[in-house]
Amino acid sequence: MKIALTGSSGGIGRAIIKEARKQGHDLVCIDRVAAPETEETRDLHFIQADMDEFDKLVAAFAGCDAVIHMAAIPSPGRHPDHVVHNNNVVGSYNALQAAVDNGIMRICQASSVNAIGHSYSRDPHYDYLPIDEEHANYSEEPYSLSKWICEAQADAFARRWDDISIASMRFHWVVPERELAARNFTPDAPEPKKHLFAYTRFDAAARACLLSLEGRFKGHEAFYIVAPDTTIDIPSLEAAARYFPGI
Repeated sequence: MKIALTGSSGGIGRAIIKEARKQGHDLVCIDRVAAPETEETRDLHFIQADMDEFDKLVAAFAGCDAVIHMAAIPSPGRHPDHVVHNNNVVGSYNALQAAVDNGIMRICQASSVNAIGHSYSRDPHYDYLPIDEEHANYSEEPYSLSKWICEAQADAFARRWDDISIASMRFHWVVPERELAARNFTPDAPEPKKHLFAYTRFDAAARACLLSLEGRFKGHEAFYIVAPDTTIDIPSLEAAARYFPGI
């Protein structure tokens, strides 16, 4: 499969490159800057483009079978709120539109667990645990809102194109190994509501993105991409009762 990959120089992007090459896929890598040269990134087809350069995206996607859109500002706080929101919302729309303009109907895009309001909310609210894809949206800050909107955009594209398949990947904090997450999300960590003791490995995130392109569903679906264990050695039911007694 020939895959256009935006955000190819980011952490998840580089993990996707490694896994995609291992599986024998061809890649067109798109980012503002090229990834550092490693064994995995050597001899890549790289196109320098920003997500607001729509014509460049259309040209870059030409001849591809699928799109994996990972380019985004990955969290609030490092840029002004309006920049975080507008960058992510415009980027996700442009990726979807450039794909369909090329007749590409298989798309994977980076969403986030924060699409419903989570880590960056003042006081995250959960109606029930474990959360699932049907949980209500309580997003309140620009990053979470941008991810919720990227999913709403995907819903709109799915209503317009009957043959399209869009997977929105709700990643939880993506790290190389569980140990890194476990050092931060400990049993005595403050505000457990803001992390739920959850994480995702880079290699698992990459596999999930590639698997989503093989899905036989039509329309748009959101998927939580999260490790099967947690960062604490406490059974989940016990942890829920201890840290979330009101849920």
